[in-house]
Amino acid sequence: MPMRTGTPLPELSGATEWINSPAIRADLVGSPLLVHFWAISCHVCHDNMPTVAAWREQYAANGLKVVAVHMPRQPEDTDVERVRGDAASMGITEPLAVDNSHVVADAFQNEFVPAYFLFDAEGNLRSRAAGYTGLSMLEGALKRVLGVA
Repeated sequence: MPMRTGTPLPELSGATEWINSPAIRADLVGSPLLVHFWAISCHVCHDNMPTVAAWREQYAANGLKVVAVHMPRQPEDTDVERVRGDAASMGITEPLAVDNSHVVADAFQNEFVPAYFLFDAEGNLRSRAAGYTGLSMLEGALKRVLGVA
């Protein structure tokens, strides 16, 4: 069953490893948060990543924090060095959990890439979306959570 609106932000522990820096739940609550799941073999994820990066930069002044979670879809996706290279080429600068065992995905009750989870400053889920149009479906909720027009 998918995570419901109002659900508190799950722990981000259980990642195989962290790239850039680890994300600790206690450090994230208090600011709006976008958690995005992606995979190196997901072309839609690659297509959507510039929008995630643009939001990260555009809304940082409004307090938005972003965490990426790499959730492999096939055995080849578990190569951490490939994940590092792909993340660098796509400009992922936010904390990036490599979730080769799907521990983080299970905590979020997520089975999709790309998938997006938007939490408010209190750490409660406000919106979630997945797939190619997921970001466009999430944009209105993001602006409401941030209090921007």
